[in-house]
Amino acid sequence: MSSSSSLLSLSCFSLLLTLIFTITNGARPDFIMTVVNNCPYPIWPAIQPNTGFPVLERGGFHLDKLSHRSFPGPAQHWAGRVWARTGCTASASAPGHLSCATGDCGGRLECAGAGGAPPASLAEFSLHHGHKDQSSYTVSLVDGFNIPMTITPHEGQGNCPVVGCRADLLATCPQTLQLRSPAGHGPVVGCKSGCEAFRTDELCCRNQYNSPQTCRPSTYSEFFKKACPATVTYGHDSPSLTHECSSPRELKVIFCH
Repeated sequence: MSSSSSLLSLSCFSLLLTLIFTITNGARPDFIMTVVNNCPYPIWPAIQPNTGFPVLERGGFHLDKLSHRSFPGPAQHWAGRVWARTGCTASASAPGHLSCATGDCGGRLECAGAGGAPPASLAEFSLHHGHKDQSSYTVSLVDGFNIPMTITPHEGQGNCPVVGCRADLLATCPQTLQLRSPAGHGPVVGCKSGCEAFRTDELCCRNQYNSPQTCRPSTYSEFFKKACPATVTYGHDSPSLTHECSSPRELKVIFCH
């Protein structure tokens, strides 16, 4: 057998093993993730993996108004979050540098694993876990709000609802929670959580308040919950808001849905 034929056979065998591993572990080999910008303005989506998981799509990209971007989702267990950066300005003198009014990840276009500055609406995921290839997902306003967003699964089985926050909370955000850009006199670009605004242990559910018994809803978290009941709004909010959908073909994160 020639060396080229040997390499071809080895490549085919490797592909077959990968496919068998994926199928026997329940994950769909054609799983897709899509980020949709339905807003009338551009956004800069960002993706941050939890510790130990790979960065997807280099961690961030530009998405023009009324456009979308689809990419292959992870074939094995993955956990992380997706959010949108808004009001971003690129630097002509420093390629790859990006300064954003909300969700900024250290001034970079490609976040490469870095988190975003609050306030920011977050889509949180734990994909391909359990023997039924479960994908868990929720929209969190624990870190505040900057843009309406929903998560929409397609072709999954079991409990697969559309969840999120369709309301524009910037228009109704209490004055004490408002983030303005430019600071002080610009338009409202974000709505802070009580934790971000006041930094107390009680509102941040930390130290002695870091348990389901002591971490309780506040007037600030209730503002978010009343407007967007299908979201998590404080540290120990109801775990039933995390939905588990078996083997979805696609997961869409839709901004301004």
